[in-house]
Amino acid sequence: MSDIQALILGLVQGLTEYLPVSSSGHLEIGKMLLGIDSEAGGLTFDIIVHIATVFATLVVLWKEIGWIFRGLLKFEWNDETKYTMNILISMIPVGIVGFFFKDSIEALYTNEHIRALVVGSCLIITAILLTLTYFYQPREREKILPLHAFIIGIAQACAVLPGLSRSGSTIATGLLLGNNKQKLAQFSFLMVIPPILGEALLDFKHIFAPSAEYLAEHGATTPISTSAIIIGFLAAFISGCFACKWMISLVKKCKLIYFGIYCAIIGVLVLILG
Repeated sequence: MSDIQALILGLVQGLTEYLPVSSSGHLEIGKMLLGIDSEAGGLTFDIIVHIATVFATLVVLWKEIGWIFRGLLKFEWNDETKYTMNILISMIPVGIVGFFFKDSIEALYTNEHIRALVVGSCLIITAILLTLTYFYQPREREKILPLHAFIIGIAQACAVLPGLSRSGSTIATGLLLGNNKQKLAQFSFLMVIPPILGEALLDFKHIFAPSAEYLAEHGATTPISTSAIIIGFLAAFISGCFACKWMISLVKKCKLIYFGIYCAIIGVLVLILG
């Protein structure tokens, strides 16, 4: 992977991680267009740019994160503790999927024909979910219920499939359940931090010093360059900061149908051309 390719893919990840159009799907589309198949360091690069967007979330939502930690340090059952419990509840489905189906999901990224089929189909599913939020808008409730947190967590677990937008799935599910728009967007962005960091810790040893077994498993021959890692990280972080703020504003206005139309068009094109 060249530095220019890393820059492009980093920008794609940063922008699409928060917009409801599937960052994993667009990363795969970007790799297809740039001619990056089973090149060395592909999954390593994905991990790096996902970590970059986690840092972007920490920067944009630092007030909310500070509020949570201040409440937890009081060691009492308050709103902050309840919020944290909802985040932990939302992690249960993705934890189950990651533990039992990690290898099966990663296999979808290695077969070019299956990858295009999955990405295109999942983008169309994302389009349907986003369109539903335009036609069905139930009365809002102020707080996210634990049951709703679990259901939103199921949506996040399903979004491990390339093309099924994580932010689109979780936000659309929360809106259809009647949750507050502004708080839902923040919750959606915060709930992904633990799973991504957990995945990064599990694979951390492969990032800068991949073993021969790791390279062979992912069809790679040489590791990704350090410059490509740095460029991709910075591009994803900077663009992610802007996209996160923009998405929170868009969710408040509930104008997600335009992204639904976009996902439908791109999904159909991927199915036809893929």
